[in-house]
Amino acid sequence: MQWFTVVALPLLVVASWLYTANVARARFPKLRNKRICLLIAHPDDEAMFFAPTVLALTDPRLGNHVKILCLSSGDADGLGETRKKELVKSGMSLGLRKEDDVFIVESPDFQDSMTTTWDKVKIANLLSAAFAPNLTKPLKSKGAEAPTATIDVLITFDRSGISSHPNHISLFHGARHFIASLMHNRPGWQCPVDLYTLTSINIVRKYTSFFDSIVSVLAMAFSSKQTGDHPSPLLFLSGPGEVRIAQTAMTTAHKSQMKWFRWGWIGLSRYMVVNDLKLEKVTAL
Repeated sequence: MQWFTVVALPLLVVASWLYTANVARARFPKLRNKRICLLIAHPDDEAMFFAPTVLALTDPRLGNHVKILCLSSGDADGLGETRKKELVKSGMSLGLRKEDDVFIVESPDFQDSMTTTWDKVKIANLLSAAFAPNLTKPLKSKGAEAPTATIDVLITFDRSGISSHPNHISLFHGARHFIASLMHNRPGWQCPVDLYTLTSINIVRKYTSFFDSIVSVLAMAFSSKQTGDHPSPLLFLSGPGEVRIAQTAMTTAHKSQMKWFRWGWIGLSRYMVVNDLKLEKVTAL
């Protein structure tokens, strides 16, 4: 009986994980036929925090086109050129269509630092230049023209930045400022870009790996939902094969970053398995 328990318990755990992953794929809303930008601060953010999201959204059956915009080369230790190449390799392994779908900004305004907060206006201006070039054109009259953009969805960190990194948190505020700028002096129009943010959770759940999948599915089931073309929240739950892809994106692409503590992260972090995203409500400037 004791041997049966030893053998059966791991099988039961894995079966529960597979079941919840299938439930998440079948029953929770998806984004389809969208132009999507993942906004990150450093090379490796896409693999350590957003891998379930990227793997899910790049599924060819959904018809999405996913790009990554990284606002620094992660050059704090002088490895910027190496890390840029690592990000491209990781993005391709996570399902991006082509290497040109990875964009990396190198600017003194966005230095990789654990103590630096990036200016939200500068982030918003960069996003406007990249995705809403018409924003700088003067309006003929208030509300006369619908806001336009070359992306449909922007995904980034929430106000806590998952790890409380000031660069991550800056992206949240910069992205919100960009969305608000899109709607400035355009009352009555629908914003052309949906902003989704990755939910920060407590430290206990953060390091429960795939065990958090059940908790996340239950939390989603009892949360208030928004459906249609702008669903919220979104839940992306990876199975064992997808988790292995995400882990490999770190171990083989981001080799320069594989310090001892990152082995613990890719083995224990629920963000390698589960992502839940919330649609942000942003008012115009």
